[in-house]
Amino acid sequence: MWQCLEGIKHLSDCLMGCFDSKGFKHPLRLEDPAKIASETVFSVSEVEALYELFKKISSAVIDDGVINQEEFQLALFKSPKKESLFADRVFNLFDTKHNGVLEFGEFARALSVFHPNSSPEEKIDFSFRLYDLKQQGFIERQEVKRMVVATLAESGMNLSDEVIENIIDKTFEEADTKHDGKIDKEEWRSLVLRHPSLLKNMTLQYLKDITTSFPSFVFHSQVDDA
Repeated sequence: MWQCLEGIKHLSDCLMGCFDSKGFKHPLRLEDPAKIASETVFSVSEVEALYELFKKISSAVIDDGVINQEEFQLALFKSPKKESLFADRVFNLFDTKHNGVLEFGEFARALSVFHPNSSPEEKIDFSFRLYDLKQQGFIERQEVKRMVVATLAESGMNLSDEVIENIIDKTFEEADTKHDGKIDKEEWRSLVLRHPSLLKNMTLQYLKDITTSFPSFVFHSQVDDA
């Protein structure tokens, strides 16, 4: 379980790599940064800074103003062809309209969950849905195994099937308090509250200081931050 959420750290590192100021054009005016800011933990200036990151990723393959799955993969792995269950799950959770592309609003709202100021409940909900591959409202043993195996493979770690089964056994022994062979949202929440380190990688610290860390992204908005 811990190994899978290490993938979030990888996402953080990859997004940081996209914050290279070289090649940025003058930013286009956002249609309504205040609306996105009002629905997330980001300020208006932070929304505008995120838009610069979004533009860079969304123009990597096709400059069409949206991020497709190939561009998302390219941002994560520098290769659009690498298969990744983790990347697919994150992309699908970001893609709230389920149309195969990420618009800026979806991108900003999803990253808001990873902000240090977002609520623990939001982080718990996102991490739970990350494992709920079948979207049934609970996590099955096979889903956990798929995520563990995929994440270990992507990180270059090679554990025997016996060790992996032991990891899953211990996870379910502690988490499955109802002894029904699955982990529901309530059980997942209890597990996370007992082990807060499970959410460690659900927080990307640089999002809190995005405008001060990357001042070249801040441009004069006609809307003042609240």
